[in-house]
Amino acid sequence: MATDQDFIDYVAEQAGLGERLTRRKMFGEYAVYVDGKVVAFACDNSLFVKPSAATTRLAPDLPQRPPYPGAKDYPVADELLDDTDALRRLILETAALMPEPKPRKPRKTGRTPA
Repeated sequence: MATDQDFIDYVAEQAGLGERLTRRKMFGEYAVYVDGKVVAFACDNSLFVKPSAATTRLAPDLPQRPPYPGAKDYPVADELLDDTDALRRLILETAALMPEPKPRKPRKTGRTPA
């Protein structure tokens, strides 16, 4: 089951990070970014936060399960969606621990210079 647009919009609204939080649709699900860093995935209308020291410290009791078949377990932050302060803090602290995104290579156009 793919994630509904309404769900991902709700996650963004609850996080309250404005333009710092972006999302990208992939295979019917979404990757959630803060400042260009992947911090979570929205799959099957659930929010899976990247495992990190932040989740261990701030939300150790979150249930864990794989976001998609074959994936490792991720903390499921659905219960934090109604606690905007806790959700924002978890997302921001997770982002702080994630590596900087790698610079994108220029796309090849396939044309040869004239």
